[in-house]
Amino acid sequence: MSKNAFKIMEVCGTHTAAVFRSGIRELLPAGVRLVSGPGCPVCVTPPSYIADSIEIARTPGHVLLCFGDMMKVPSPDGTTLSDTMAAGADVHMIYSPFDALGLAEKNLNVEYTIAAVGFETTAPAYALLIEEAEARGLTNIRLLPALKSAVRAIEWICETGEDIDAFLCPGHVSVITGSAVYLPLAEKFGRPFVIAGFEARQLEAAVQSCIHGEPGVRNLYPEAVSETGNPKAKALLKTYFNLEDTVWRGLGVIPGSGYTLKKQYSHWLAGRVRPGVRVRIGAEPVTSETGHDTPPADIETGCDELPAGCRCGEVILGRIDPPECPMFGKACTPLRATGPCMVSSEGACGIWYRNGV
Repeated sequence: MSKNAFKIMEVCGTHTAAVFRSGIRELLPAGVRLVSGPGCPVCVTPPSYIADSIEIARTPGHVLLCFGDMMKVPSPDGTTLSDTMAAGADVHMIYSPFDALGLAEKNLNVEYTIAAVGFETTAPAYALLIEEAEARGLTNIRLLPALKSAVRAIEWICETGEDIDAFLCPGHVSVITGSAVYLPLAEKFGRPFVIAGFEARQLEAAVQSCIHGEPGVRNLYPEAVSETGNPKAKALLKTYFNLEDTVWRGLGVIPGSGYTLKKQYSHWLAGRVRPGVRVRIGAEPVTSETGHDTPPADIETGCDELPAGCRCGEVILGRIDPPECPMFGKACTPLRATGPCMVSSEGACGIWYRNGV
């Protein structure tokens, strides 16, 4: 990839998929590149989190609930949740966090732990889940959170001096946050921040705005994104969560980027099964009733390593396109992925592979 190219980062994986469907990438003028960003929550979840999920699933009396795109993500030893389920552990795929409510009501002697992975879009749903579980008097639901701020990741990319000239801001996240959240970034870093929908005409207009527009924020998705965002969802985030330092796979620790449950809600956290790891809720380590440390987020030292040869970190920083990774389509495919970017439906490598690149 030429260092002289004008780079537009499509932060959201859904935008990456839509760009391929629309054929926009082939229509870009010379010297303009669309590159991927860290907009896939599964892709930036550390492998240690998968190891914790696996251990919970293997624990008698516990069931691990997760979404389908988590099933093939490898843990540090290469084991996946799919492997774990095939070996007899209790792993159930869900379509909504609220599926846990019915399961927990029917089986009060089983503890259901939800692999809570996502950005600003999904974090409010877990707050609502806690509210509803409390209203129903359920005590057998837990969260294993790896919730992150996509907006903070964009800011961090700018702060670290990555060679990005404009941002195609994540549409779904922007519905929650509103367009005004990008104003301080545009003022501080002097780049275009353009919000777009997912139709070809919307993406084409957004790309043109990135190329020809002045630094600032432009909302080209006004039918879904307002200036102030979703007030109820933002209130839930403020009520239930703090923002603390957390690990992004392939990127390292991004300060103030992890949504962690506030101390008064720490009893909803799953006990961490693996020994020797201490984490924080606020300023204090917390121990669950089972005697295990409870994780407010996935902040650990040394849990960020990618497998040898995997270049997922460079892909989600826009430094390379997926085919430039030596494992792409060879040692790493959707059926048996080496890196997480090949697994999720929002992962850049998987999207490029499925589109025949």
